Amino acid sequence: MNASFRTADTPPDLTSPRGDAHHYLATHESIGGEYGLYKVDLTARAAGAKTHFHKAMSESFYVLSGELELLNGEKWVTGRTGDFLYVPVSGLHAFKNVTDEPTSMLMLFSPGAPREEFFEGVAEMSQRGSEELNEFSVRHDSCFEEDFDSDAV
Repeated sequence: MNASFRTADTPPDLTSPRGDAHHYLATHESIGGEYGLYKVDLTARAAGAKTHFHKAMSESFYVLSGELELLNGEKWVTGRTGDFLYVPVSGLHAFKNVTDEPTSMLMLFSPGAPREEFFEGVAEMSQRGSEELNEFSVRHDSCFEEDFDSDAV
């Protein structure tokens, strides 16, 4: 297997209608599922992700620039450039940009999962309604807070 190289000026792999950009740095397919690494650029006042958890993977956030509100499972904290948040398997978390400036972060999933399909489909599923969105999210190991059963974890 050969190394892979991606230049900093590579365009985003996905840009949302709002302008949020996802850069697929290490995908499930490209590195055999070891982990998933994504650079996410959020616009000012971006809604981010509501409170959820993953049953089979941890997620980590590293703030590259700007400020990012992060739910650490108990309370909202403000992540600034260089701050890091690790969320273990089944840990409740969320994120959003509440500022008037853009923010950029790295998101790391371990083990890797094919998150690209989730990123690309979540906006469309959100417009279809809560039942379809819930089925789509569960299929991609993103369970909402109301689904959390501490006895099952």
